[in-house]
Amino acid sequence: MKKIVLAYSGGLDTSYCITYLQKELHYEVHTVLINTGGFDSEELSAIEKRALELGSSNHINLDIVDNYYEKAIKYLVYGNVLKNNTYPLSVSAERVFQAIEAVKYAKKIGANAISHGSTGAGNDQIRFDLIFQTIAPEIEIITPIRDLKLSRQEEVAYLQKNGVDYSWEKAQYSINKGIWGTSVGGKETLTSSEPLPDSAYPSQLEKTTPEKVILHFEKGQIVGINNEFDKPSANIIKLEKLANAFAIGRDIHVGDTIIGIKGRVGFEASAPLIIIKAHHLLEKHTLGKWQQYWKEQLANWYGMLFHEGQFLDPVMRNIEVFLEDTQKMVSGTVTVTLKPYHFSLDGITSPHDLMDSKFGQYGEVNNAWTADDAKGFIKILGNAQAIYSHVNNVDYD
Repeated sequence: MKKIVLAYSGGLDTSYCITYLQKELHYEVHTVLINTGGFDSEELSAIEKRALELGSSNHINLDIVDNYYEKAIKYLVYGNVLKNNTYPLSVSAERVFQAIEAVKYAKKIGANAISHGSTGAGNDQIRFDLIFQTIAPEIEIITPIRDLKLSRQEEVAYLQKNGVDYSWEKAQYSINKGIWGTSVGGKETLTSSEPLPDSAYPSQLEKTTPEKVILHFEKGQIVGINNEFDKPSANIIKLEKLANAFAIGRDIHVGDTIIGIKGRVGFEASAPLIIIKAHHLLEKHTLGKWQQYWKEQLANWYGMLFHEGQFLDPVMRNIEVFLEDTQKMVSGTVTVTLKPYHFSLDGITSPHDLMDSKFGQYGEVNNAWTADDAKGFIKILGNAQAIYSHVNNVDYD
């Protein structure tokens, strides 16, 4: 039989795909779940059990959290990437890496085709297909849900007809969790005016007394929390646990989808938002003006291309080299105060802090130049506008 690899999540759409690919297209189905930090061991076991019961010839769970951090999250932090100044690419970044790992597995086992459960109305279909056709153009892409334009009811009816009778009750809110944040979709996010209720978010308020947290950065990476040091991925998980008790990191992202329509989605991303904002503050103290300026320009493009599935474009590797080079002096600690539903940045300590009082204190005293130096500097700085005004007889009244 021909082999097909299915990126499997355990949900209705991909469960339909297992049955359809076997019975209608006569494929030997191999399922793979790529874990980017959103599943515990019990969930992984349950999903594997379901895949095998549905007829998967073989199922594997791939844990790629550390690789995902090294190849993606690290650069999103370096660039302080927030899509539309709001969204930390929680789902869009992980979909790209799930696609990469799925197609690598397909090549490894010699699959003839590869499949995913995306519809034709969202961004994920593009992220998956772009990666698949770039890495393995020889492997056919088969997408039953998209191709057949199936409704949820039609999928359930087909599975029941084929003896599959799991409970497929649709949850009121769709939750997609990964190490870099959790997306939350519901009836409110289909409108332009309604907020998500508190109950829709996975984490609820447990603490109301503010707590201080010290984040340790080394060359732009979060290497410790409260003087305890670990690998960055573990620190992200630890910070998320601390911050989720305060229900921090909730927001709704509104943006332009890749297919050209506006989209709205809720998310909870306490650790990503705290880390990005703390990292950005540390950069304000340790980087020069033009480093910060050009980082913002390139990081904005990096985030946009990543979001739209263009991760394999060679310019992304070029931007990553630039971003990493800017982090040489971004080391120190940032103190953050966690509060109910929000946080504040208290300050930083760093051996590379450019607020060095030997040169002067803003608005207070100048140590490295004289009054005459300042007057001469201001005169020369004003030359261009003074000349323009004189030559053109500009009236500023």
